[in-house]
Amino acid sequence: MWTVNNPIGQSAGSGGDAGAPPPDARASRPEPSGTGRLYHLDNLRLLLIVLVVVHHASQPYGPADWWYVEGGDRSAFLSVFATVSGAFRMSLFFLVSAFLLPPAYDRKGGARFLGERFRRFVPPILIGFFVLTPVLMYAYYLNFRDYGAIGFGAYYTDVYLGMGDEPAGWSGPIWPDRQFAHLWFLQHLLGYALLYAAWRWLTARRGRPSAPGHRLRPAPGTLAIVLFVLAVSAATFLLRVAYPVDQWVPMLEFIQTEPADLAQYAAFFVVGLAAYRRGWLSTFSARAGYAWLAAGVVLAGVHFLGGGWFDDVYAMGGWDPRSLLWSTVETAICTALSIGLLVAFREWADRPSRLVRALAPATFTVYVLHVPVVVALQYAMAGAAAGPLVKFGVVATAGVLLSFALAWGVRRTPVLRGLL
Repeated sequence: MWTVNNPIGQSAGSGGDAGAPPPDARASRPEPSGTGRLYHLDNLRLLLIVLVVVHHASQPYGPADWWYVEGGDRSAFLSVFATVSGAFRMSLFFLVSAFLLPPAYDRKGGARFLGERFRRFVPPILIGFFVLTPVLMYAYYLNFRDYGAIGFGAYYTDVYLGMGDEPAGWSGPIWPDRQFAHLWFLQHLLGYALLYAAWRWLTARRGRPSAPGHRLRPAPGTLAIVLFVLAVSAATFLLRVAYPVDQWVPMLEFIQTEPADLAQYAAFFVVGLAAYRRGWLSTFSARAGYAWLAAGVVLAGVHFLGGGWFDDVYAMGGWDPRSLLWSTVETAICTALSIGLLVAFREWADRPSRLVRALAPATFTVYVLHVPVVVALQYAMAGAAAGPLVKFGVVATAGVLLSFALAWGVRRTPVLRGLL
């Protein structure tokens, strides 16, 4: 077993939801068919992948999390930004991913569905584990550990894979150095896809196959959403009693998992499945969505104005009432912002554009490749005579542009396109 305190710089986050209310004209509009294009989700995914890159760009300059680059001044603003961003970003990613799962299964059937998921996720996970992450950890070993110089080959076998003896006074964050870094997300998506396929197979065996497509039903109301927030908050708090935020463990000895956020991620994934089958993304009223968006912005704003009141508390474990309070606030922020963003993008960003058509297919590749790009930029900025906000601005802007440029090049290289 291994346990690691945040090997990928992931801050707290999650929640789940839907929204309620009087039907409006938009509520009567059906979702596009399985062959249609959900442009608002394409746009939303672009925003989320940019937030992922920007979040990791902030790691050496704000949050106290472990990261591949250390040293330098830190900004309290960036610390709060990372906490708020982490409160909803990956949970919303899970919801959107789950929403797209049932139509894919309906079109392809179980065998083809799983085959394509394995072909899509396994190669980048293995490339990340055996190629990308060792390079990042080797640079960290040379720059931020005091064990003397060592060749990459010796480091790879003895330290990264753990074939050598653990040095005395090992500085961590884990022994050995091997990890899946940010690709934990792909591991979880693959695991959820397996669970979903198993559930579809079992329901079909029992004579209750899921009907293809979806039926429009009223979206959950305010009471249902509040109860959902309370339930997820309670589950999150209970998990954090034993596993504080940023503590990572191997689920089934292979899947890199942060138990502190597991209830939130799983809940959002289930909500995404239900949202597709019940057509909630269509039936949620614009008025209710905007109200939830405003509530999320206010909660996040209060957190910013308070200078991150919970930033020294949210990682606590045990039976601490402050941990329960933060679990509730975090889940509320996640739920409100996620509902609001889904509705806002449905209303204002549900149209095709050349930019979206060009960038949307690259989001997956950007996710796989952006961390080495960002870390390289952070090393390049290490000696710059600038404050943390300036360094962050440079790394975030260049990181987004270079990550998409690299993804564009990879997607036009047949061999790399098939792997990444």
